[in-house]
Amino acid sequence: MSGHSKWSSIKHKKAATDAKRGKIFTRFIRELTIAARSGGGDPESNSRLRHAIDGARAANMPSDNIKKAIQRGTGELEGVNYEEFTYEGYGPGGVAILADAMTDNKNRTVSEVRHVFEKYNGNLGQQGCVSWMFTRRGVILVPQSAIGEDELMEIVIENGGEDMVKEGNSYEITTATEDFDKVHEALKAKKLPIESAEISKVPSTYIKLEGKQAEQMLKLYDKLEELDDIQNVWANFDISDEEIDKFNKE
Repeated sequence: MSGHSKWSSIKHKKAATDAKRGKIFTRFIRELTIAARSGGGDPESNSRLRHAIDGARAANMPSDNIKKAIQRGTGELEGVNYEEFTYEGYGPGGVAILADAMTDNKNRTVSEVRHVFEKYNGNLGQQGCVSWMFTRRGVILVPQSAIGEDELMEIVIENGGEDMVKEGNSYEITTATEDFDKVHEALKAKKLPIESAEISKVPSTYIKLEGKQAEQMLKLYDKLEELDDIQNVWANFDISDEEIDKFNKE
């Protein structure tokens, strides 16, 4: 594998674990609340909210939970006032890392994030130190078992998709942010199963890790994602599927 966007396959493999510990519901509740607060409670005119609703439904979140999270964002229900921050730093081997957070206590969050970086041979950096290496892109995963490569590529190209590669057992489709909805809707219209679909931060270059450094990086990534206030973690590492599978079995 080229490591085109290795984090996406890890996120998919971790989804079952996240769901079991309830982390995925917490993440969607915060995203729904923030999206509704910033862009209103109508998903037809608020694409961020629409994507959050799609993700929450795909994770089998109850409709009542979704409704209440949106109402907290619009002010119809009382709720916690979350703020958004992105923490930047370096992992083993000089890997660039971004950690997106939603928090009601910035001091608590930065302390927890710094502790994880330091424990797993990383360093929390200053704002802007690595974000220049990442570009916002739409990323969609479709299982290879669902459709042939040529047929899917035709759908992607016709609807403005930028790229498509094989990543693990999935096709990974990349789009410009402005074309993400069009490609996503085209795939849904074909009734294709979608493993994940999100606006992501894709690195411009990758760092190959093996052995001890790969193990430390995967632990650092995993522990950051486990923090209650962290919504997403992005990094520019390239680690083999064998290393990833070995880590997930531990």
